[in-house]
Amino acid sequence: MAQTALIVDDEQDIANVIAQIVRSRGFEPRILHEGKAALQWARDHLPDLLLLDLMLPDVDGYSVCRQLKLDRVTNQIAIVMVTGLGRPEDRVHGLEVGANEYVTKPFSFDQLSSALDRAIEWRENLLQSGAHGEVNFEMRSDTKLLVELNQMLSSILLHSGLSEMDASRLIMAVREMGTNAMEWGHRKQADMLITVTYRIDPKKVEIIVRDTGPGFDRSNLPHAASPEDPAAHMELRNALGLRPGGFGILMTRGLVDEMYYNQKGNEVRLVKYVTASGGEANSPGSDG
Repeated sequence: MAQTALIVDDEQDIANVIAQIVRSRGFEPRILHEGKAALQWARDHLPDLLLLDLMLPDVDGYSVCRQLKLDRVTNQIAIVMVTGLGRPEDRVHGLEVGANEYVTKPFSFDQLSSALDRAIEWRENLLQSGAHGEVNFEMRSDTKLLVELNQMLSSILLHSGLSEMDASRLIMAVREMGTNAMEWGHRKQADMLITVTYRIDPKKVEIIVRDTGPGFDRSNLPHAASPEDPAAHMELRNALGLRPGGFGILMTRGLVDEMYYNQKGNEVRLVKYVTASGGEANSPGSDG
């Protein structure tokens, strides 16, 4: 069966050009011109790929993308935004609501084809991993955006299989790690981007928080609390202009079942198990 690509654009000529390109890639295109109709069609038919304009006559493409990515039935659809909105903040907003790729008009064949390659690869990797869904968000280092992200995650986690308490703990952990990334990884530089990836499979929920800072040595964190002397860091944090606290890493280890940093120290993976042998989650606080 041929893979399907839903094209949502109110300009027929552009929609036809996009349809030719996706057809050359082996997809069967379907064209719609309004956001509400696209939402319903996507839910009914689950296309493999969605090419989405942002300026639609009834509802904007950001809203369409956000709704599809927050729905576990549709969040495996690879979404490529194809739009005339070319400002950096427009692109960032597109990634904030979960788009996989962002292409501005006018585009070349190679530009759109490359974006399709990346979106298709994301979907194939997701399906091969056995995960039930994955959503990627990018956001500026702004605590208000972190609050909005946690509200979105709350909606997703309601359908993840986690208990309400475990979902709340995971959301709290994301808030702590996101704030750490903004304050320590990015040193409060608001234009630097943080990527948050949510992935769910039948046994666990994973959330990966990654900043674009230089990373850090976890064995030497003078700004953070340590089990040996949990208050010794406070004077240093005050001198650095950081918020009171610094207990985020210690707290997070107790909120999740597993916690891993990458070697560079600019990415943390948080794992919460839905079920485990004996009906209990794995022992929290793993760190690798």
